[in-house]
Amino acid sequence: MKIPGLKLGIIAVSRDCFPIALSTQRRENIVKAYGEEIYNCTVTVENELDMLKAVADVKKVGCNALVVFLGNFGPETPETQIAQNFDGPCMFVAAAEGDGDMIDGRGDAYCGMLNCSYNLGMRHLKGYIPEYPVGTAEEVAQMIREFVPVARAIIGISSLKIITFGPRPQDFFACNAPIKGLYELGVEVEENSELDLLVSYKEHADDLRIPAVCEDMAKEMGEGVYYPELSARMAQFELTLLDWAENHKGSKKYVAFADKCWPAFPSQFGFEPCYVNSRLVSRGIPVSCEVDIYGALSEYIGMCVSGDTVTLLDINNSVPKYIYDEDIKGKYACDLTDTFMGFHCGNTPSCKMCASRAVKYQLIQHRLLEPEGSEPDFTRGTLEGDIAASPITFYRLQCDSDGVLRSYIAEGEVLDVPTRSFGGIGIFAIPEMGRFYRHVLIQKRYPHHGAVAFAHVGKALFEVMKYLGVQDIAYNQPKNLPYPTENPFS
Repeated sequence: MKIPGLKLGIIAVSRDCFPIALSTQRRENIVKAYGEEIYNCTVTVENELDMLKAVADVKKVGCNALVVFLGNFGPETPETQIAQNFDGPCMFVAAAEGDGDMIDGRGDAYCGMLNCSYNLGMRHLKGYIPEYPVGTAEEVAQMIREFVPVARAIIGISSLKIITFGPRPQDFFACNAPIKGLYELGVEVEENSELDLLVSYKEHADDLRIPAVCEDMAKEMGEGVYYPELSARMAQFELTLLDWAENHKGSKKYVAFADKCWPAFPSQFGFEPCYVNSRLVSRGIPVSCEVDIYGALSEYIGMCVSGDTVTLLDINNSVPKYIYDEDIKGKYACDLTDTFMGFHCGNTPSCKMCASRAVKYQLIQHRLLEPEGSEPDFTRGTLEGDIAASPITFYRLQCDSDGVLRSYIAEGEVLDVPTRSFGGIGIFAIPEMGRFYRHVLIQKRYPHHGAVAFAHVGKALFEVMKYLGVQDIAYNQPKNLPYPTENPFS
């Protein structure tokens, strides 16, 4: 996966009127309880000079994320200056009492965390603070584990370039959004035309690597479920994107694409790009459909948080009542309005689909672009089938028309129920989806694309959005918590 590796460090801080041993020993206890690789900085910070030494020490060994541990009350100035001088996400946690007497063994870190938070605000610094940031060594170790996916996402976002090809298709302006929000997050953007992509694609004709990619495609799909005569064209395109990513990432480490995939693409390239897109996202390079820049960003965040591949789907159609009655009612704890079908033409990685998945043709594009009654030709190339049953998190980070970042997060599942339909598609169930659909997705004017992580990672995603400064983080609220726009007399 092309997501950041994480090297964690821990720095203990100590207020000089408290025993320094409280911080140093408690730090050692955390390192032992964590039981995984974490750099144990032996410089305990009591003043600004200590802070400089500690930060230099963790930088020297390559730490890119830090745990700042208040083993006692802590010195509010140098402890927050750690975040100011360290280039990476910092977590702030404090020691609970109970491992010593209440005279010389009391550290008052519960109080110190208040001053720490206040000082972070005074300096306009960001810090990750857990829901309840005070704990024993074992509890703090668990907090660190929960910090890991958050830190990975923050580092990844700041090291990401999104490369686009083509303007958004006509009548799909819902995918359009100001790039101002990307710059605020530290994400770089490179915008190109479809013609740039076509020129590069043609330059990759007869690339000596094409046969190996074709062989890999055949191995991934298996016999009889793809078009062998189409593989060379798709392999040529895959190599085009991979080379473009490598040659154009510039100062950034990671790349995502947002590409225009219709209506001109299939007739000019000779295939639909969906299967290639699915292969790239499975390798850690999201390729969003319809030049959806914030969709690509959302996908990348989900990969960093989950450590797994993701997909991007239309929040597409309701589930017919006959399917609900036959296969869902009484078997799953959900109402009809809790369900919907998530669909795209064929960009979901094959590893997240049922065994019957196959490379097929895009039915809608075939209707529009090829002669009526003809055999599919250049509209082939979609990866189709039902998405496999799995816990999921449906989410999106978006910049609205006013240039304000907002997001939504909802956990649910893909049901083990046949869709009886086409495309890469699955039946999703999210608690209170009907209300969420009306009072978040419609009310707050979100586009039709949503990112899907194949695990319940809502907690980590919520913390990432908070860290990024997103003020409006919506979720599927339970019935006893009405939305502001929900009619109380319904």
